[in-house]
Amino acid sequence: MTTNSTASWTAAFRSAVVSPHETIDLFELRGFAGQTVRQILRLDGGGAAVRVRLTNRYGKEPLHIGGARLAIRTKGSGIDAGSDTPVRVGGAEDFTVPVGEEVISDPVERAVAAGDELALSLWLPDDTGLSTYSAVPLRTGYAVPGNALSATSFDGIDGLEELATRHFITGADVLAPAGTAIAVAFGDSWFEGTGTTPDTDRRFPDLLNQRLRDSGSNGWVVNQGLSGNRLLTDEIGERALARLERDALDVPGVTHVLVHFGVNDLGIPGQEAYPATAPVPTAEELIAGFTALADRLHAAGLTAIATTVGPYKDTIFEGYSTPEGVAVAREVNDWIRSGESPFDAYADLTAAVADPADPDRIHDDYDSGDGLHVNDAGARALADAVDLAHLKL
Repeated sequence: MTTNSTASWTAAFRSAVVSPHETIDLFELRGFAGQTVRQILRLDGGGAAVRVRLTNRYGKEPLHIGGARLAIRTKGSGIDAGSDTPVRVGGAEDFTVPVGEEVISDPVERAVAAGDELALSLWLPDDTGLSTYSAVPLRTGYAVPGNALSATSFDGIDGLEELATRHFITGADVLAPAGTAIAVAFGDSWFEGTGTTPDTDRRFPDLLNQRLRDSGSNGWVVNQGLSGNRLLTDEIGERALARLERDALDVPGVTHVLVHFGVNDLGIPGQEAYPATAPVPTAEELIAGFTALADRLHAAGLTAIATTVGPYKDTIFEGYSTPEGVAVAREVNDWIRSGESPFDAYADLTAAVADPADPDRIHDDYDSGDGLHVNDAGARALADAVDLAHLKL
């Protein structure tokens, strides 16, 4: 990878978001009023300055932010007071994010590095309505009543809540050397990290980043996984083919995109608890969707890397695994492995974590306990299955 003295804004953290107004309701929905919310952003890469992205994409009312601050996180909700800095938008500390829009903050002139944990605190004086949110960030957030922007910790404040979801944040960028290469992990819960231990950064992209750092790479991977997401059908979240531009093509610095979809296309239609928004797709339909996705990545000049559809035969979720769906997954995986797909390369995530005696199911050593998602050891196996030569970061 080549660099020069010119720096450019480059993605260093991403968080794919969901509408709280979907008909498939799997996660906690909530808003805020008269509260301060403090959430943690762990950077995948570093640079000479940082800026954050705040969203009201799915909100029904303008999002009034009465103040925002960024600091180095110490432990829990605690921050390093000496690092606490106002976050402004257009020079203002009090600003509004219009309905359906996103804003990018003014730069915070502070050098940051990969692995730095930043605490972003938002004072929300008005009723936000149901928030645009990330469902499975696996990073605890905090909310307390009143304006607590200056609090070095929320511990001991009456009304303290811990948040399992992330709200109003889509990412952070850093001012990095021009030419810094970014891979986007664009997929579903297998990328977002469902099944791994919260607050430990043991998701597949985290562990892949560790491998890249150990190899001496100057590039990194940002996580655009979205639990429950499908390739062909909206909900949960916009379908992959609809969110591709925003969540992959438009990511600053992107050069490579890793793709994992298909398991929810095959499993969600069998869930009696949720609306049947689409039938189980055929292998031909999924292959056509993957082909369209790869073609759009190539048209944007990006390297497209497929991953095989993860095994899920023995999942505990009733109706999710069907013989029909498992057979389709097998056929799609054969196509990915065959060399006939338009992808530039692939990582065989299925082979990495499958039970050799029954390759349609996750091996017990890698199973999170639900038969659909991998545990920490499984995430490590997934990261180890990626050939770093394909990333060239």
